[in-house]
Amino acid sequence: MNSWRDRLNKLGGRTRYMVCRLFIHLAGDEVAPLLGVLNRSAREAVDADGDLDVLGQGLVEICQSLLQYDIYWQSAANEGDVFWNEGEAGDYVNELFTDSAERYLSEPDYNQPLGPNDQLSLPATRNLVVMIAVACTGEVPELETNLASMEALKAGLKALINLHYQERLEAIQVHFSPAQFGDELTNDQLIVNFPELIPL
Repeated sequence: MNSWRDRLNKLGGRTRYMVCRLFIHLAGDEVAPLLGVLNRSAREAVDADGDLDVLGQGLVEICQSLLQYDIYWQSAANEGDVFWNEGEAGDYVNELFTDSAERYLSEPDYNQPLGPNDQLSLPATRNLVVMIAVACTGEVPELETNLASMEALKAGLKALINLHYQERLEAIQVHFSPAQFGDELTNDQLIVNFPELIPL
């Protein structure tokens, strides 16, 4: 993503914004605990009313959990762009948010309180897709490349963790399908709703 325009903007002292979205597809009976991590992090984000530090801590926990579950990774994809205008970067973040939220079964209802057995019940699904979108300042070579390989994806997730600790994140969004305990994402639904996924 480094071009002559990037160099000209750097010379002009303008802030570089990088916006990207990662898709990670996990499969297996053992991915259910990760759904618990994702739901807990999402609830904390809602309760914190979008506080970026709380969102960042949740992102770190999610990325660390994903790295621990790497044996269940099946496919991945990523996309992104670079902006020299904060408003344009914000518009792209909103576009990614809307698209992720409209993906199959990716919009949970956090207005319903958790029942006493919800933490213990395991979803029937064997498939889980995690969508992470971030905006940050500066360059992040580990995220500005094709992440459809195990090593590149691991490096990308570690880079996301580092961005939080470097306080470079401007926006964080995490969606996942299915978002509700008990919902199922079948193989056919996976193909139809996440066509960009590339086998790892």
